[in-house]
Amino acid sequence: MGIKKIISFALLVFVPISIAAHFLEWSALTIFITSALAILPLAIWLSTATEEIAVVTGPSIGALLNAVFGNATELIIALVILKEGLVDIVKASLTGTIISNLLLVMGLSMFLGGIRYKEQEFQPVVARVNASSMTLAAIAICLPAAVISTSNLVEPATIRNFSIAVAVVLMVVYILTLVFSLRTHSYLYDVAVVEVGDGEQGSEATSKGTLPEETSHKPNLGLWIAVLLASTTVVAVESELLVGALEEATAGLGLSPLFTGVILLPLVGGAAEYVTAVTVAVKNKMDLSVSVAMGSSLLIALFVAPLLVLVGQAIGQPMDLDFDPFQVVAVGIAVVVANLVTVDGRSNWLEGTLLLATYTILGLAFYYHPV
Repeated sequence: MGIKKIISFALLVFVPISIAAHFLEWSALTIFITSALAILPLAIWLSTATEEIAVVTGPSIGALLNAVFGNATELIIALVILKEGLVDIVKASLTGTIISNLLLVMGLSMFLGGIRYKEQEFQPVVARVNASSMTLAAIAICLPAAVISTSNLVEPATIRNFSIAVAVVLMVVYILTLVFSLRTHSYLYDVAVVEVGDGEQGSEATSKGTLPEETSHKPNLGLWIAVLLASTTVVAVESELLVGALEEATAGLGLSPLFTGVILLPLVGGAAEYVTAVTVAVKNKMDLSVSVAMGSSLLIALFVAPLLVLVGQAIGQPMDLDFDPFQVVAVGIAVVVANLVTVDGRSNWLEGTLLLATYTILGLAFYYHPV
């Protein structure tokens, strides 16, 4: 049994523990920690179910499932936080997820893969396409803040309308990236179809938007649909528990809402991507590892963030794309560093170390950032 399965089974014990902690009115810190640990295996099962269903349904429906459920855990947590009116934490979690995928996930993958293999290769064309899309997303995140900082007075309604218009553009771009990767230039992404299981026959995974073309096993479609629905439902329940205890628990730990959103929440929601990316990198499959890391960041920037802007308007919790200037700087740094490291289509353990060092420095900066 692989590490991913061991983690996904072992940590499920925290689901009933966290629910019991809520009803027995244990401390907010206990509820926060147990619900966070409960979300980790659920994120892995949700991701696995999506991959298995994609094997049966084929590329078209599978691509849609990847688009909807690829970062479902992060989306559910963000929606629950948004519903509570904690818009600043939602924004922090979005920027934190982008930063952690580009620096932490890719850094760990390159470092651990580079220790086992002297040098690893991946498709530079795919990396350049992802880099271009990420640059657009970074610009979209920067612009509202730039508008405000360069204007004497900007009405909230103006920023809100501007954010809605940008959100629509970003979602259109994301749809076009799916068309590019699945239709017009799908041959560029064929290399991302690899085995990622630890010896399990026919176990496969996909990057965001890339799907397996052939498999040696036929998953039980009904079973995996049930797993998908059950995982999504329980993630929503655990997210409610997590968010309910969030402010009190983090205040007790002496952590600011900014640090919580940028560092802690992405670590909880992105467990599935972290395990998948690192696992395939150690197997010398850096194509898929880079695609998972950068593809997840693209999904957050081009789909999840715009979707939250539109949902926020619908539920009466207005959210815009006016991110904190320091978050904007951090995203810009992450995008630039990730683009520089991936541009040549090669990686080694030192480049992984540089990415991890950049993430650590940014994490320290957010920790010491004045509240």
